[in-house]
Amino acid sequence: MSFRVRVFLLVALVALGATAATVFITLRQAGNQVREAASASRETTDLIRERLREHAWRNGTWEGVADTVRVLREQTGQRIRLVDQGSEVIVDTDHFDKRASRPPGSIAMFVDPLPALIMPPGQADPRGFTLAAIDTYRTENVRAACVFRLGYHQTALAGADGILRHSVTDDTADPEMLEGCRPPRTPDYLKRNDAAQVARCADVTCLREVFRQQITDGRFAPTPLLLTVGAGDEPVSVLDAGPMLATAAVVAVLVIAGALLISRRVLSPIGTLTTAARRLAGGERGGRVPDDGRDELAELARAFNQMTDSVRAAEENQRRLIADVAHELRTPLANLRGYLEAMQDGVMEPSADLFASLHDEVILYQRIVDDLQELALAEAGALVYHRAPADLAELMETARTAHRAAADAAGVRLVVQADGPVVAEADADRIRQAVGNLVGNALRATPEGGSIFLYAGSAGDRAVLRVRDTGAGIAPEHLPLVFDRLWRADPARGRDTGGSGLGLAIVRQIIRDHGGEVSVRSTLGEGTTFALTLPMTSDLSTGENVRSASRCTAQAAQSSTSTAAGSSTSAGSPV
Repeated sequence: MSFRVRVFLLVALVALGATAATVFITLRQAGNQVREAASASRETTDLIRERLREHAWRNGTWEGVADTVRVLREQTGQRIRLVDQGSEVIVDTDHFDKRASRPPGSIAMFVDPLPALIMPPGQADPRGFTLAAIDTYRTENVRAACVFRLGYHQTALAGADGILRHSVTDDTADPEMLEGCRPPRTPDYLKRNDAAQVARCADVTCLREVFRQQITDGRFAPTPLLLTVGAGDEPVSVLDAGPMLATAAVVAVLVIAGALLISRRVLSPIGTLTTAARRLAGGERGGRVPDDGRDELAELARAFNQMTDSVRAAEENQRRLIADVAHELRTPLANLRGYLEAMQDGVMEPSADLFASLHDEVILYQRIVDDLQELALAEAGALVYHRAPADLAELMETARTAHRAAADAAGVRLVVQADGPVVAEADADRIRQAVGNLVGNALRATPEGGSIFLYAGSAGDRAVLRVRDTGAGIAPEHLPLVFDRLWRADPARGRDTGGSGLGLAIVRQIIRDHGGEVSVRSTLGEGTTFALTLPMTSDLSTGENVRSASRCTAQAAQSSTSTAAGSSTSAGSPV
């Protein structure tokens, strides 16, 4: 499976998973809301039923229930409809709005105001208790209905037998009128019927059923009514997941399309980079990729272009190095061949001076070959270093001693300046080699009567070595080239005025391998200064040992009376 397909599938899977999770959570929340709405609807229906039942209990009749229904309708906003057992509509809130009755709603229940008989435990005469309860219920309801018709307020409290007893709470009630609400004596035929029904019962359950049966008479008590809430033509609050699923499908399609576009947007530059890399591997070094933008892909493209430029520059340097080496070796080989052929043909007589000249040519260009090999090893990291704490001030004194004879022959004064012992963790031989290359170049560039100053000091945690001459200096346009391989200020490249052209490149590589840096500044007609910086050692005890040894060496040097003419040692200010 290609990387493009894997990226597309990954993005699509994440996006579709997120969409599915969102749909699931939304449906769940919507379902909870529907259930909460249904629960609220049941609570509203229970409230209506209880209020209607309280009306019947308090007043002993369904008369005036329309006013109670009107109040409930205003409180709940529901359509309320009451129907008696004969299917006669008692009240319908649609009539309040002067509109035709709509079909009954789906919520229907009975409002049953009839009480349940409570038989006290251990009742001696359950039949007699039941007959008394039947008569009490009829009497209480007839009287309560009468008081209600008079317009007086009353309360109802259940007794121990479960039957409500009513009390008038209106202070304006007329006692004579209330006396008129005393119920008449129960007819004998009802009593005989009650007794006959009760007599056939042998247990409490039967007596409770007979009690309910005998009080269910519209003349003496309110009968159960059928309550319906809502209308049949009202929309049912049912969660419809179809539109949501359709929306989710559309979102999924858009997500997949977006994932495809994103994968193409991400992988198209990668494909371009892949093609360019293959062309680069095939030898085409001029290929570049678009690197516009500020994102990571643009940064990758810029890095690839930089790599391409580096490869192209490296190949150009390699070609230039080969050309420079060929140029360096062609002339001496041609000279040697010419002299040898001249001697072979008898045109030139062999002499000691001629052999000395030819020997000098061989030595010079053998040095070029040796320097090339050493530089190649250094740049490849194969040059071996033996690092140890070394006093760089002593190293500069050693360099002065090594070049004393050449300086005397050239009429140049060598001066060492030091701030005291300067200890660094370094390969002393390699650092001495680097300083020697700088001193050798300075000797070739300094005319007779000039001076070369060797300085060793420190700047913070860095050791500083400087080689300054009073020679002709280097032109500003040549300063960036001085560390290039086989570059020399003298275009004639004669052995009397120049070395191999590799000394400064070797210096830079050695110093860099030590974690240091090399720099140059020069003024035409005044001279040139090369500065080397190296990390100083952090081992104080080792540094103190090296400084002690250095002081001993310095004292031995001061006791010596043999000082070369034109050479001197100074502890003056740094160069």
